[in-house]
Amino acid sequence: MSEYDTIIIGGGLGGLTAGAKLARSGKKILLVEQHYLPGGCATVFKRKDYIMEVGLHEKDGLHRDDPKVEIFKDLQIFENIELLKVPEFYRFSNDRVDLVLPNHTEKAIELLNQVFPHETNAIKAFFKRMFSIQNEFMKIKKEKWNIILLYPNSMLLHNSTQTLGEFLDSITKNEDLKLALQGNLQYYHDDPYSLSLVYFCTAQASYYKGGGHFIKGGSQNLSNYLASLITTNNSEVILSHLVTKIIIKNNVAIGIEYQKTGRKNSEIKLAFAKIIIANAAIPLIIDLLPLENQPILRKKVDKLVVSSSLLSVYIGFKKEIKNLGNKNYATLVFDPSVKNLKDMIRTNKGPFENRNFVFVDYSQIDSGLAPPGKSFGVVCTVDYLSDWENLTKEEYKNKKEEIAQMFFKKLEKLIPGITLEIDYYEVATCKTITRYTCNPQGSVYGFAQTPKQSGIYRLSNKSPITNLYYASAWTSPGGGFSGAILSGWNCAQEILKK
Repeated sequence: MSEYDTIIIGGGLGGLTAGAKLARSGKKILLVEQHYLPGGCATVFKRKDYIMEVGLHEKDGLHRDDPKVEIFKDLQIFENIELLKVPEFYRFSNDRVDLVLPNHTEKAIELLNQVFPHETNAIKAFFKRMFSIQNEFMKIKKEKWNIILLYPNSMLLHNSTQTLGEFLDSITKNEDLKLALQGNLQYYHDDPYSLSLVYFCTAQASYYKGGGHFIKGGSQNLSNYLASLITTNNSEVILSHLVTKIIIKNNVAIGIEYQKTGRKNSEIKLAFAKIIIANAAIPLIIDLLPLENQPILRKKVDKLVVSSSLLSVYIGFKKEIKNLGNKNYATLVFDPSVKNLKDMIRTNKGPFENRNFVFVDYSQIDSGLAPPGKSFGVVCTVDYLSDWENLTKEEYKNKKEEIAQMFFKKLEKLIPGITLEIDYYEVATCKTITRYTCNPQGSVYGFAQTPKQSGIYRLSNKSPITNLYYASAWTSPGGGFSGAILSGWNCAQEILKK
């Protein structure tokens, strides 16, 4: 039996960030992670000559007003992790429009005005609203969401119930412009008509202000570094162990039980602390509580909708794909059947052959994911658990192979000759994500970022149970690399103030 200042359940970016900050502040930390690697979705795996990046395409921001800058400076991330700026925001392509959006506000506006010369007012309205929302978000600094309730003229409050789709419909009737402006929708959600406008604008504006960045060598480097900040500051990170119970006494969280992952008969270990931080998915945390403590959390959580998941085809190439003539880092390919914004959800929930996808070509930067002359790339699309239910192991394997071959044909049309350079590939579905992260339904963004579940309405870092906190994509401010990091940081700051 051991005692700590804080125990963290889960080693995703939220838990690692919180643990790193608390450990560097003199707190004794125990972080328990069920996987054999720290990082959650911020991990890599090795296949043949290739380091296969699990989740990071590009991370937003790092501009002057980005709150992550303060975090990265405090934790000395800039000195220890090499961040590569990607060359553009994204290429959007369908059978009617093909454009490359710069990761620079003025240049993006200029480009959009050239492609859509009759939509200058709509383009102006889009960027004005987006930056108005983001600027107000930056002023109140994440942890002060509730302050906007005091100001009836708040831009965040005014837009808090509006969806992205509703806003785009209000500024233009040009469907291709709408589609292009939300081309990277899958980075946030699956349906523009249920995605919070506030959430989209806050994140999207950060890309335009600061561009996108990739962690050289893969996101595992960031996860490993954060874990090292914990272990080098009189604290512990225990991998391949699963927390099986949160110990509660008089509605106060006081400790955990844990054992080796996948070994139900292994020794059950105990650890106690003044504070427990749940980095694991909140629906899973409920089941770790004693039965008498579960209802208070279920009441808050059971009606919340979980986000969609992602399917990825990881590909090692014998050649740098940029040498085949591809000039873009992230290419978003929309199916011809998507004629308007309302087709998005229908397509995402339809057959895989009609789903929009992104191809990320890491050879466009010095990614460090492949040996010289070779490269790594990934195809990614929206995925749901319902796509994979009631399949035998053989049927599951065969369906993954069919989907991979279908996307290879699409890639060949996009970049002729690319399929001849495929050296290795592997398909990860929402079931794969659940296997390695335990996230319900393979969710990568936690609870869906709908107007009723984002911003001021999202779960705070503090749970209804005394001394039990949350730090993950499942709480404020939301999913993605930035959301998880900010959640962990805010959680640590709240604990330190206490």
